[in-house]
Amino acid sequence: MIKVAVLDDYQNIFREFIDTEKYKNKYEFIIFNKPFANESEASAALEEFDALFVMRERTPITKSLIGSIKNLKYIMTSGMRNKSIDLEEAKKKKIFVCGTDINSNPAAEITWALILGLMRNMKQEIDNMFQGYWQNTIGFELKGKILGLIGLGKIGSQVATIGKAFGMQVVAWSENLSLSNANKLGVLPMSKEELLKQSDIVSLHVALGERYKNLITDKEFKMMKKTCFLINTSRGPIVNEKNLIRALEDDDIAGAGLDVYDVEPLPQDHKLRFLPNTLLMPHIGFVTEENYSIFFGQMLENLESCLEGKPKRLLN
Repeated sequence: MIKVAVLDDYQNIFREFIDTEKYKNKYEFIIFNKPFANESEASAALEEFDALFVMRERTPITKSLIGSIKNLKYIMTSGMRNKSIDLEEAKKKKIFVCGTDINSNPAAEITWALILGLMRNMKQEIDNMFQGYWQNTIGFELKGKILGLIGLGKIGSQVATIGKAFGMQVVAWSENLSLSNANKLGVLPMSKEELLKQSDIVSLHVALGERYKNLITDKEFKMMKKTCFLINTSRGPIVNEKNLIRALEDDDIAGAGLDVYDVEPLPQDHKLRFLPNTLLMPHIGFVTEENYSIFFGQMLENLESCLEGKPKRLLN
């Protein structure tokens, strides 16, 4: 019997996608639907497992954690990139790490949900409707506004296409911006500084790494228009969170739409939860029926393939 830990199943829905009864003679699935407080807690809870199913980067699978799980042979992650897994250590320990496919369009969709929600004051108006009020705010139109994209990869390109459909001028910057892709999309390449100064909406679509950590700090907030909205559906640490809170409190920018944070789940008493000019989502950019079906289905498929000696979607 192979013991499998399904980590970070916050909605407790793994069994809705996988018929665990069908595999009861082969696998023992244990569901963890709350995050571990620290690595020591994770180590104690996982020490007897043979396989881990991990959801994106919710639980860091570090060198020390890997070393503490003596029977660990398989790590299955959603997506084909997970920077919170120490792939080198897993390879040294001869642990298979495999990924899954992922639909990128939900991230673009949640980006536009946040943009539209901020531009039309949806949080306030929804609250007002439930309290019996009517038309308390005035929104902004998208047509003619400047959408500044930091990152023009797969997701950024989808966001750009929708922005053009709304009649927006779309500009973009990244350290490795493809000029041919920008030209194909009708997007104007621009320096980071000019993008921040001119944009009505700045949306982040770069992968977290050392070059993009703290990309947006006090310096960048001071460059932005006071009417600018910041959108982050990529990774929390791309924006300096303390500087973001200060910028929102001091009205350096008009507001922020966020789906990602430095610490996740976002603590209940976190200051961002109480700022009126924020629209917050609980990192659900990739959380869709379609993606979860892919994630859990392919995690199990990967594990089966590893047991057969023919690993699929190997990351290490």
